[in-house]
Amino acid sequence: MKYLLAILGFVTIASCQNRQGEQALTKLDKKLAREVTLKTVTQGDSVLHITTQHIWYQGEQIASESDTIKTAVQPNTWDRADSSATLSQVPIYVTIQ
Repeated sequence: MKYLLAILGFVTIASCQNRQGEQALTKLDKKLAREVTLKTVTQGDSVLHITTQHIWYQGEQIASESDTIKTAVQPNTWDRADSSATLSQVPIYVTIQ
């Protein structure tokens, strides 16, 4: 039992230290960075999936680009198990390569 309490205490201390080391995105050093913003906007019966990128090199923004993919709010598929789900509510998964 005392080993379990010691391990629990160690995990708690370690998680508190990680939270203190986190920074807000607005405070990150932009001398050498790439910022990517994902945004979903619903317009009528369409959903706009907007990706914006800003690239900084040695403190100077060297590139900025935005890309938009337009889809229907309710795509026509054969499998319509959940009619309340729309493409404006699907989760966003990010892959970094």
